[in-house]
Amino acid sequence: MNGGERVSPEAQAAVDDAVARLGYAPNRAARSLVTRRTDSIALVVPEPDARILTDPFLAGVLRGVSEGLTGTDLQLVLLLARPGEKPGHIARYLRSGHVDGVIVASHHKEDRIEEELISSGLPAVFVGRPFDTQTLRFVDVDNAAGGAVATRRLVERGCRHVATITGPLDMTAALDRFDAWQGTLTEAGLATDAVAHGDFTVAGGAVAMEKLLVEHPDVDGVFAASDLMATGALQVLRERGLRVPDDVALVGFDALGSERTTPRLTTVLQPVVEMVSAATSTLLDMVGGVPTPTEPQIFVPRLVEGQSA
Repeated sequence: MNGGERVSPEAQAAVDDAVARLGYAPNRAARSLVTRRTDSIALVVPEPDARILTDPFLAGVLRGVSEGLTGTDLQLVLLLARPGEKPGHIARYLRSGHVDGVIVASHHKEDRIEEELISSGLPAVFVGRPFDTQTLRFVDVDNAAGGAVATRRLVERGCRHVATITGPLDMTAALDRFDAWQGTLTEAGLATDAVAHGDFTVAGGAVAMEKLLVEHPDVDGVFAASDLMATGALQVLRERGLRVPDDVALVGFDALGSERTTPRLTTVLQPVVEMVSAATSTLLDMVGGVPTPTEPQIFVPRLVEGQSA
């Protein structure tokens, strides 16, 4: 059935004919007992399942993994966080030998995914910088450079009270974008007091924008750390009768669906599909025993001009 030079053409043809007539397929469970391989990899997204359906970044992650597995026989196991689930549940599943490798996206510090993967020795690649960069492999966009580009765009436009809507600060992407916003404004001699924390969702962006307008009514520029939060901020600004960009300029981050807003959102490109495809390629090499570089793959962000800034 596996072919090879020691199989005669006649025997090979007879076996192939039998396989076709019987509709035979190898039993993966039985095969894994011999090979010690499951022929499966996990995509771990420690977020509620509703986020996969509504967040274009997570949808891009799923698409990138799917494209990266094209041409292989590997199965994809999608692991999501369930509401009320205790930290460590996903990590325990991964340690139980159900998959050969792991891709992790949108992880939070308290998920305990990092330390569990390190102790398990399971091949893993993170999409987004993990907190432990010495041990774990990862692919990322330069979030600090992207945050600086976005903030600088607002400063160069002439904004003098620039606010930010951060992502969750237990995620490295949100931390890097927030730090870049602070550093860029400090270099420009501008205040860094207008801060509202969000959660990378439209609703979270709207709540944060409401807070900013109450606490800092003179804000004339906003850097939202994701396009979804920028969309929520845009809705609030419109409801308050504020014109974008005339009264308040707005820049997002991701460039995933930003063309659907009115005005079209100025944003920073995060090439998520390319990032995830690269992470998947690296993981396949690791699972296959192919030597892979330990240095992270960092993609360069760029500003995508819209009409909001």
